[in-house]
Amino acid sequence: MAAEKSRRLPPLSGVLVLVMASTGLVVVDITIVALGLPLISADVADGGSVESVVVTYTVAMGALTQVVGSLSDRWGRRPLFLTGIAVFTLASLAAMLAPSLGFLNLARVVQGAGAAVIMVNGIPLLSDRYSGEERNLAIGAWGSFATAAGLLAPTLGGLLIEAFGWQAVFGINIPLGIAAYIVAARVLPRTAQPGPAARPDWLGSVLLMVGLGAATTLMLRPEATWGIQDTALLIVALTSLAGFSVLQFRVPQPTLELRLFTQTAFSGAMLAVFLSRVLSIGGSVYLVLYFADALLLGPTLAGLLMTPIFLAQMITGMVGSKLLSHWAPGLVIGLGYTLKGAGLLALALLVAPDTPWWVLLVPLLAWGAGGGIAGAPVMAVAVNVTAPERVGMVAGSVSTLASVGAGIGTAALGAVYTLYGGADREAVTGGVQAVLTVSALLSGLAVATTLILISPRRVPRPARHEEAAA
Repeated sequence: MAAEKSRRLPPLSGVLVLVMASTGLVVVDITIVALGLPLISADVADGGSVESVVVTYTVAMGALTQVVGSLSDRWGRRPLFLTGIAVFTLASLAAMLAPSLGFLNLARVVQGAGAAVIMVNGIPLLSDRYSGEERNLAIGAWGSFATAAGLLAPTLGGLLIEAFGWQAVFGINIPLGIAAYIVAARVLPRTAQPGPAARPDWLGSVLLMVGLGAATTLMLRPEATWGIQDTALLIVALTSLAGFSVLQFRVPQPTLELRLFTQTAFSGAMLAVFLSRVLSIGGSVYLVLYFADALLLGPTLAGLLMTPIFLAQMITGMVGSKLLSHWAPGLVIGLGYTLKGAGLLALALLVAPDTPWWVLLVPLLAWGAGGGIAGAPVMAVAVNVTAPERVGMVAGSVSTLASVGAGIGTAALGAVYTLYGGADREAVTGGVQAVLTVSALLSGLAVATTLILISPRRVPRPARHEEAAA
């Protein structure tokens, strides 16, 4: 009977600690570098666009996640993970010593490649180590820790830069990367499952990397106008991705098994991942703009007002995993998006140029709590409806769609803001209200599609004897 007792936390293991710590390292590096851009500009930019330091890292990650996820299934988790940590650490050293902006951008591309390997291997490693309810809880803990790392990044970055200069945001990765490599070499099993011996889909991998790289670069473009280079990027992206899609049905071992999307539950999980990033990243960008330009709050207070979202998401991530022991996944995810939509709608109704900041705290908590409840079950559904030898591929799909969703969300909601917003406080408020209203409607769409595609009939709650046996 003891074996049937429901857990509240996953059993602690070296693999879980390693995956959480290394993922936290990558997540922190996504945002921490942005704080050092002014000093980088003054030191090594030489008149170049210093924002490229952030863009190159993001583009490299977005372009490689699906490819390295599939290679993880073929070559094994351990060797690829060790390689990713080594590449990330050495590239951090190169970035710290960069004498010019061009050298720094090159180092960031390599660093992004290592980060993609680390991020994509997180779910497969946890899936290999845990099963049943323990797997769901482990994925929830992983997601919550990644959220916490993102929350701490601005504070950590500010302290490092103020004390040691911009080089410190890269230098901190070196001792942590070495420690992660040592731990990984000790705790990761040497028998990590190899994939099929068939030749990798190199042409498909190249087409996907080129297509996603072009698409990500296009989404991250800072210019408001459309030029010939943007048209060229769009053509390259569409042509490469179309060629990739056709090729995947013709090769014996595809980089992405497109037939996975014929499973309605898998498609529902992928759509939920995409919409989650559209709402979380896209919506938060313009909410910060409201804090700064409408409420006239300083950067510190504006940043602190975003804290309730991340704190609630971090705490309720484990709640979502726990609810999977009692409810079908589709109901848990639907509950999360319902709560997120309610928070977004309340914010849309409450924001005004004279709204006291403390009035917004409860809706912000609801937004974050909804994201936390929905997040872990989405990952669990994607993993649990897929064969074990395809978990790396699935992790790549999750990471890729998350990156694409963040870019599309920022761009699409930016278009909404431009249509309804303006420069003065009232106009800023109007634009942000429109963004929040559209985001609330998208949350409602996520609830509807989740309940249809990930219905209890398609993905029921695991029976208690199955959890105990796992």
